[in-house]
Formats: sequence, structure tokens, C-alpha cells
Amino acid sequence: MVEAILLDRKRLIGLSAYLTGQYGVRDLFVGVPALLGAGGVERIYEVPLDPAERAAFDEAVKNIRENVGLVTR
Repeated sequence: MVEAILLDRKRLIGLSAYLTGQYGVRDLFVGVPALLGAGGVERIYEVPLDPAERAAFDEAVKNIRENVGLVTR
């Protein structure tokens, strides 16, 4: 990650990014594939998910929201 940012290598990396509507999620950091370069997260890739993958993703988002709620009270 450091190399991708410092050397502007434009690497596709799985990372936690702030979503603004991608995958139907807003205002939450979630692990997704993204292009990382000197500008930080330069693009978030929305890959097609089959129904089982989508259900698992949605469950993870639900759990993340719940955990964020616990620490921001």
C-alpha cells in the first residue's frame, strides 16, 4: 500500500474504503477492491456478486454498522 501511494503505482488492492453509494452502501468504510495511487483511493471497483456473495456482503455491512454504532455512542 505504501509503495502504491508513494510511487503512484496504481495498484488494485482489497482495502477498506469509504463508500458513497457503491454496492448500495453510503457513509461507511467497507472492504472492497480499489485502485490505490498517489491520490489515495482513486477508484472503487464494483464487481458482480452472486446471490450468496451478496448476502455475505450485506451481512458484513450490517455487522460493521452495528459495531460502528457501539463505538460512536
